[in-house]
Amino acid sequence: MLQEVIDARKLLEDENVRCAVRVGSKVRYILSQFFHSKGFVEISPVILSPITDPLAHPVFEGEIKYYGNKYYLTRSMIFHKQVALLALDKIFCFSPNIRLEMATMASTGRHLFEFTQLDLEVKKASREDVMKLAEEMFVEIMKKVGEECEEELERFEREIKIPSRPFRRISFEEAYSEYGDEYEKILSSEAREPFWIVDFPKWKREFYDREYENKKGWLADMDLIYPEGFGEALSGGEREYEYEKIIKRIQESGASEKDYLLYLEVARQGLPPSAGFGIGIERLTRYICGFDDIRYATLFPKVPGKYCI
Repeated sequence: MLQEVIDARKLLEDENVRCAVRVGSKVRYILSQFFHSKGFVEISPVILSPITDPLAHPVFEGEIKYYGNKYYLTRSMIFHKQVALLALDKIFCFSPNIRLEMATMASTGRHLFEFTQLDLEVKKASREDVMKLAEEMFVEIMKKVGEECEEELERFEREIKIPSRPFRRISFEEAYSEYGDEYEKILSSEAREPFWIVDFPKWKREFYDREYENKKGWLADMDLIYPEGFGEALSGGEREYEYEKIIKRIQESGASEKDYLLYLEVARQGLPPSAGFGIGIERLTRYICGFDDIRYATLFPKVPGKYCI
């Protein structure tokens, strides 16, 4: 335990970390201003709920019992974003996400088991709508950070590059057929500007991403990938919102309908069509600062497999 305290203190006293936290603070401010200017309403994060993101990769369960009821630590606010659109048309949230990753994920340099995600959802939007919004958002962040974080960027010897729009697109099918399981790592390492990977197969994603009606087995979703080998930046797409289709997708995924009863009851009564995405603040800060390891992008990093303060 003493060593964990020593390691945490070293980070807190590291001037690179202090500079990165200032960059992250500026990023949050820019994002908040940007989305408020677009007519979005910020909602409060959900920390505990009977439902949360199933995720498409293995993690440990983070659950508690309260008066005999099971609650989960929020992995993402995907379901709550959809439900929130019954009240509001455009929402965003700085959502703390708890994903109890396997210890092996610590070696990637981009995984934490606790992080903050800027999550947003737009009623009656298409994937194209939110991709355009994301590109505008990203360009705005790069411009403002370049103007307002000169001291920090000089310390990191990091030059901010404003990407040209629209960003390049590549289909998952094309990427996977050429590069196999390492498609994201290879393409990210080769890229010099952010780019999109679009149209993932059902087996690769969760049941809430909308399946194309005219292209069965493929989803109207997307990932934004950082250049220079920094990997995934943002993930999102259109949502399944029709009750029968949601039920079918849950069954196909092998999940249990019992785990989503509250969500399914809301869906049965009617959900609006929507699209949205989530972008990790710590990963964005890491990219801007040029760090190899995400642990230097926040004061209290939760490293997979480690005992952290």
